[in-house]
Amino acid sequence: MKLLLDTNIVIYFLNGDKRLLSLLDGMEVHLSFITELELLSYPDISDQERVGIEAFLKDSMIHNISREIKEKTIELRKAHKLKLPDCIIAATAILENISLFSADKAFNRVEELSFIDFEV
Repeated sequence: MKLLLDTNIVIYFLNGDKRLLSLLDGMEVHLSFITELELLSYPDISDQERVGIEAFLKDSMIHNISREIKEKTIELRKAHKLKLPDCIIAATAILENISLFSADKAFNRVEELSFIDFEV
Protein backbone atom coordinates (compact mmCIF):
# COMPACT_ATOMS: atom_id res chain seq x y z
CA MET A 1 0.00 0.00 0.00
CA LYS A 2 1.19 3.53 -0.81
CA LEU A 3 1.08 6.32 1.75
CA LEU A 4 2.14 9.95 1.46
CA LEU A 5 3.51 10.87 4.87
CA ASP A 6 3.18 14.32 6.36
CA THR A 7 6.27 15.72 8.07
CA ASN A 8 4.86 15.09 11.55
CA ILE A 9 4.54 11.36 10.84
CA VAL A 10 8.17 11.14 9.71
CA ILE A 11 9.28 12.93 12.87
CA TYR A 12 7.27 10.57 15.10
CA PHE A 13 8.69 7.60 13.16
CA LEU A 14 12.29 8.81 13.44
CA ASN A 15 11.75 9.41 17.16
CA GLY A 16 10.84 5.72 17.51
CA ASP A 17 7.04 5.74 17.82
CA LYS A 18 6.44 1.99 18.09
CA ARG A 19 2.96 2.20 16.55
CA LEU A 20 4.44 3.70 13.39
CA LEU A 21 7.34 1.27 13.25
CA SER A 22 4.93 -1.64 12.79
CA LEU A 23 2.28 0.28 10.85
CA LEU A 24 4.70 1.51 8.17
CA ASP A 25 6.48 -1.83 7.82
CA GLY A 26 6.08 -2.97 4.21
CA MET A 27 4.41 0.27 3.10
CA GLU A 28 5.49 2.15 -0.01
CA VAL A 29 6.42 5.50 1.52
CA HIS A 30 5.95 8.69 -0.50
CA LEU A 31 6.87 12.23 0.54
CA SER A 32 6.37 15.70 -0.83
CA PHE A 33 9.54 17.69 -1.46
CA ILE A 34 8.11 20.01 1.23
CA THR A 35 8.62 17.30 3.85
CA GLU A 36 12.18 16.77 2.64
CA LEU A 37 12.88 20.51 3.00
CA GLU A 38 11.20 20.76 6.39
CA LEU A 39 13.16 17.80 7.77
CA LEU A 40 16.55 18.93 6.48
CA SER A 41 16.11 22.59 7.42
CA TYR A 42 15.58 22.21 11.17
CA PRO A 43 18.29 24.46 12.61
CA ASP A 44 19.31 22.31 15.59
CA ILE A 45 19.46 18.77 14.18
CA SER A 46 22.49 16.75 15.20
CA ASP A 47 24.74 14.95 12.75
CA GLN A 48 23.22 11.65 13.91
CA GLU A 49 19.67 12.94 13.32
CA ARG A 50 20.67 14.21 9.87
CA VAL A 51 22.04 10.77 8.95
CA GLY A 52 18.75 9.16 10.07
CA ILE A 53 16.71 11.67 8.08
CA GLU A 54 18.82 11.18 4.96
CA ALA A 55 18.51 7.38 5.23
CA PHE A 56 14.72 7.70 5.54
CA LEU A 57 14.58 10.05 2.55
CA LYS A 58 16.70 7.67 0.48
CA ASP A 59 14.17 4.88 1.08
CA SER A 60 11.19 7.10 0.17
CA MET A 61 9.69 8.24 -3.11
CA ILE A 62 9.94 12.04 -3.14
CA HIS A 63 7.49 14.00 -5.30
CA ASN A 64 8.71 17.31 -6.66
CA ILE A 65 6.45 20.18 -7.65
CA SER A 66 4.79 20.24 -11.05
CA ARG A 67 2.50 22.70 -12.80
CA GLU A 68 -0.48 20.51 -11.84
CA ILE A 69 0.55 20.47 -8.18
CA LYS A 70 0.97 24.26 -8.25
CA GLU A 71 -2.52 24.72 -9.70
CA LYS A 72 -4.11 22.30 -7.22
CA THR A 73 -2.24 23.97 -4.36
CA ILE A 74 -3.67 27.36 -5.30
CA GLU A 75 -7.17 25.87 -5.52
CA LEU A 76 -6.86 24.19 -2.10
CA ARG A 77 -5.39 27.29 -0.44
CA LYS A 78 -8.26 29.46 -1.65
CA ALA A 79 -10.94 26.92 -0.74
CA HIS A 80 -9.68 25.69 2.64
CA LYS A 81 -7.32 28.38 3.98
CA LEU A 82 -4.70 25.82 4.99
CA LYS A 83 -1.03 26.70 5.37
CA LEU A 84 0.77 26.77 2.04
CA PRO A 85 3.06 23.78 2.80
CA ASP A 86 0.01 21.74 3.83
CA CYS A 87 -1.74 22.65 0.58
CA ILE A 88 1.27 21.48 -1.43
CA ILE A 89 1.33 18.17 0.46
CA ALA A 90 -2.44 17.69 0.05
CA ALA A 91 -2.29 18.58 -3.66
CA THR A 92 0.47 16.03 -4.15
CA ALA A 93 -1.56 13.29 -2.44
CA ILE A 94 -4.69 14.12 -4.44
CA LEU A 95 -2.98 14.26 -7.83
CA GLU A 96 -0.87 11.15 -7.20
CA ASN A 97 -3.96 9.32 -5.87
CA ILE A 98 -2.21 8.37 -2.63
CA SER A 99 -3.69 8.49 0.88
CA LEU A 100 -2.17 11.17 3.11
CA PHE A 101 -1.14 10.02 6.58
CA SER A 102 -0.88 12.85 9.11
CA ALA A 103 -1.57 13.87 12.69
CA ASP A 104 -2.76 17.28 11.45
CA LYS A 105 -6.55 17.29 11.66
CA ALA A 106 -6.78 20.38 9.42
CA PHE A 107 -6.56 17.98 6.45
CA ASN A 108 -10.08 16.77 7.35
CA ARG A 109 -11.38 19.95 5.68
CA VAL A 110 -10.27 18.74 2.24
CA GLU A 111 -13.11 16.48 1.11
CA GLU A 112 -11.41 15.13 -2.01
CA LEU A 113 -8.35 14.05 -0.03
CA SER A 114 -8.00 10.44 1.09
CA PHE A 115 -6.82 11.24 4.62
CA ILE A 116 -5.69 8.86 7.34
CA ASP A 117 -5.63 10.57 10.73
CA PHE A 118 -2.91 9.50 13.18
CA GLU A 119 -3.92 9.90 16.81
CA VAL A 120 -1.02 11.21 18.86
